[in-house]
Amino acid sequence: MTIKSLLRRVLPARPLHTLNSLDAYDLWAANYPPQAHNVLMETEQKAMLDLLPPLAGQIVLDLACGTGRYGLIAHERRAKQVIAIDNSPAMLGGNPLSNRVQATTEVVPLASESIDVILCGLALGHLPKLQPSLDEIARLLKPGGVALVSDVHPFIALNGAQRTFAAPDGKVYAVEHYPHLYEDNQRAAAGAGLTIDAVLEPLLNRVPVVIVYRFYRH
Repeated sequence: MTIKSLLRRVLPARPLHTLNSLDAYDLWAANYPPQAHNVLMETEQKAMLDLLPPLAGQIVLDLACGTGRYGLIAHERRAKQVIAIDNSPAMLGGNPLSNRVQATTEVVPLASESIDVILCGLALGHLPKLQPSLDEIARLLKPGGVALVSDVHPFIALNGAQRTFAAPDGKVYAVEHYPHLYEDNQRAAAGAGLTIDAVLEPLLNRVPVVIVYRFYRH
């Protein structure tokens, strides 16, 4: 996919019918591979990997895992254990990871202080509120643990962009999305007991298209 074609999809000429995230991923799962499959995702993944700590010997949670992109990367990087969690049964059905659980980012059925690294890609923008998910991330992380959280950049959303996908029948839909500014993430992080220690805002055609936060638990 070229940058121009991506921007046509992210910034459609007219508003599209918007689905809630569960309904959207029910349709999208059939053609959602566990790899970065467009230029925006490739840009997002590069930024995530630039901030990624060593995973060898670590317990890693792929939170809002979808079909398993970051869980597979964690396996490749010799994580001790990888746990995949998503609220979409359809996406989990296409996930090759063996240790997967259906749950939301706001209520995760894992013990407190049980995870070394949490990876959460392009998911929290589907939620109107950040605080419950960041509270849960903070609860799950061991002291000294790290969470990497990416999202579509709020500036393009605030300028009218929609997150879109093509269903198997070829019809294009938008997915519900709520732009969360840096200050929203900072406030929620502080409330959860997390510190933002790095941020990347990679560009396409001089436009910031994604934002990646690295959260640290003291």
